[in-house]
Amino acid sequence: MHFHKLISDLKEQSDNKIVLLVSDGIGGLPMKTGGLTELETAHTPHLDALAKAGVQGLSTPIKPGITPGSGPGHLGLFGYDPLEFVIGRGALEAAGIGFEMQDGDVAIRGNFCTVDQNGNITDRRAGRIPSDESAKVVVKLRAVKIDGVEIFVEPVKEHRFVVVFRGVNLGDAVSDTDPQRTGVPPLEPVAQNDASKKTAKIAADFFNQAKQILANEPKANCLTMRGFAHKPHMPSYKELYGLKAACIAVYPMYKGLASFAGMELVGKPATLEEEIDVLESSWKDYDFFFVHFKYTDSRGEDGNFDEKVKMIEELDKIVPRIVALNPAALVVTGDHSTPAKMASHSFHPVPTLIFSDLARPDGCEQYGEKYAVTGGLGHFEAQYIMSLALAHAGRLGKFGA
Repeated sequence: MHFHKLISDLKEQSDNKIVLLVSDGIGGLPMKTGGLTELETAHTPHLDALAKAGVQGLSTPIKPGITPGSGPGHLGLFGYDPLEFVIGRGALEAAGIGFEMQDGDVAIRGNFCTVDQNGNITDRRAGRIPSDESAKVVVKLRAVKIDGVEIFVEPVKEHRFVVVFRGVNLGDAVSDTDPQRTGVPPLEPVAQNDASKKTAKIAADFFNQAKQILANEPKANCLTMRGFAHKPHMPSYKELYGLKAACIAVYPMYKGLASFAGMELVGKPATLEEEIDVLESSWKDYDFFFVHFKYTDSRGEDGNFDEKVKMIEELDKIVPRIVALNPAALVVTGDHSTPAKMASHSFHPVPTLIFSDLARPDGCEQYGEKYAVTGGLGHFEAQYIMSLALAHAGRLGKFGA
């Protein structure tokens, strides 16, 4: 029996509510052998209190040793096998800004970057150009015209934007043009199969025209393209779990992924505090809440250990407001680890905590890696977080007689 069918068959209706609090990239590493991780370094009295009363473990986003992107990392948290349900970054970004993709469209995440006079990338994110500045540059790219294809270019946030190609017989198996390092030029878009050759040619034409348009920009004078993707099709939270689900997030990509899972996008928060305001104001209207916090990940990607610690401490401060709502199950986790030591996503399992009246306390004194490795949840794949959350919320029935 497929796991999704099992969970769907066992789901039970209830008024019990679930909160999935995702601190993006929260897992880390010590900067020096024998030291503490970012999470272990941070002063987190509220998360530690949850750890003492709850149960903890380590979740593996994909499979052991596999480093996940944000898309598959979140799919696992939502209970979808990320090896079965593959959603490209472009489709996530498009959905996150509310762009209605049609079947056959190819969406691409664009990143503004800065290149030198030789065309080599000096900053992959164009200095994290502010959103109000980048939106003006995005509009200029709408001047790109290519015969036989309709092109949509929309701003997202900071250095990110979305490009959508609409035409006939467009495959989405095209390689990224971001080389993932500086000192080299953007890569050529290369088709991975015959069906995508047309798309790769369109992408190359788009890049060449865009490069001319951007040539005199002080920061965003070039671009890279990532995550070529068609619109995905997947079962919804209502179908799988019987949950009316809400997504409360700041960044568009996470809203996009949640919308593909059938969650409603609630509010327009710009900060973590505002996200909790939305959670409180919409508490009576939903069964499940996905609350996303981005900045633990971005500070890790910046290689800034101290700033990541500060972001974890910011997360800790809002925990009492969530607990005061009395969720039947509160899950605290991340979609992957982003150690400042590596300045990138990593393969390391993620500390995962469940706080619930039905939790079996495991003796963990703090929320963090060294406790999670011995916690009562053990080591498990992230796709089982939802079944654990449902069970701890009393929303799963018995299997078999």
